Amino acid sequence: MRLVLSRVSRLVAAGVLAGAVISLSASTLVGSLLYGVEPRDPLTLAGAALTLAVVGLIAGWLPAYRASRVDPAEVLRDS
Repeated sequence: MRLVLSRVSRLVAAGVLAGAVISLSASTLVGSLLYGVEPRDPLTLAGAALTLAVVGLIAGWLPAYRASRVDPAEVLRDS
């Protein structure tokens, strides 16, 4: 389970970092479409990044947890 979660956390971190860079670079293009928030608001960016990171880690943890509860011998016997 640790192996799966370490790989998932690396992918989530890379995705959040890439999304933050793209978001900051595209903020000037979408600035006129935003209402009530600045294009480069650090609190909004951090909140979105934290939300996406938590959802990504839960999405990786749930299947890893379920797979760790299955007996490997039983899986091999059934296939």
